[in-house]
Amino acid sequence: MSAELRYPAKATSRGRPRNPVAHDPRPRHDGTLVRNPPCAAAPARAPGEAVFQLYARIAWYGFRRYSAYRAAALAGAFTNTIFGILRAYVLIALWQARPGLAGYDVTDAVTFCFLTQAFIGPMQLFGGGLGMAERIRSGDAAIDLLRPASLQGWLLADDLGRALYLFLLRSIPPTIVGALLFGVVFPSSAAVWAAFAVSMLLGIVVSFGLRYLVDLSACWILDDRGTAQVSLVLSLFFSGMVVPLNIMPGWLGTAANALPWAAMVQVPADVYLGKITVADALTFQAGWAAVILALGAVVTRAARRKVVIQGG
Repeated sequence: MSAELRYPAKATSRGRPRNPVAHDPRPRHDGTLVRNPPCAAAPARAPGEAVFQLYARIAWYGFRRYSAYRAAALAGAFTNTIFGILRAYVLIALWQARPGLAGYDVTDAVTFCFLTQAFIGPMQLFGGGLGMAERIRSGDAAIDLLRPASLQGWLLADDLGRALYLFLLRSIPPTIVGALLFGVVFPSSAAVWAAFAVSMLLGIVVSFGLRYLVDLSACWILDDRGTAQVSLVLSLFFSGMVVPLNIMPGWLGTAANALPWAAMVQVPADVYLGKITVADALTFQAGWAAVILALGAVVTRAARRKVVIQGG
């Protein structure tokens, strides 16, 4: 009697199709059917590795998104260069009248000038750059709050990608022009370069934390433009963008050097010039970065519980 082949039914009694992997309709030579073993599961990744890959990809997307505005970045680099030249002549006149002011010589002052011009793009010293306030007003913030990732971490990774792109296109050209026209100080060792890179990264994180808090204020107020303008004035004056904080007299100078805005410009510039101990500088910046990010996390949780979305 010949063997009869019985192929699996296309559907079970409940109407659900069978797993095509579990049953193979191909018969063996003896007429029986072959049951395939289950597929091996993909190796699980560590949670930390998955989170790192997520934020690294977000940073890369941020870099690519801002790279679409190449003409705007080059125009910003040109503007920073022109204003850097004008500021350099003002500082040269000041330091020629007051040699050794704030512990800088003329070359240090010119270097500080072009460093601060280079910080404008990556540090986003004029505010904005996150777009969260606009998304709150339009109602798109509801989507951001539903993402399976920290809102603050997501925006921080995106902002780091933006900062890297603007550093390449808006920070390097003004520095090169300043070196060619006036001469600037360059660190003499790789250790100083590395410390400066870490200090600049921490400055970007502090800048992000402050801008994040300003944008989240739109959850409670109808118009965040007033908050943004106050933040702009504080950032320019207390960061060292206008003049070095070291020339401010008495208690004003002491307070300015202790505020978080100093971590954005004054401290990285002093690390570059060798005017501050690296350990003290990085500790100061890391401390403020931790405090501001923690405050941002608290405000984010409050925004999830009570948020006013205009137009959404």
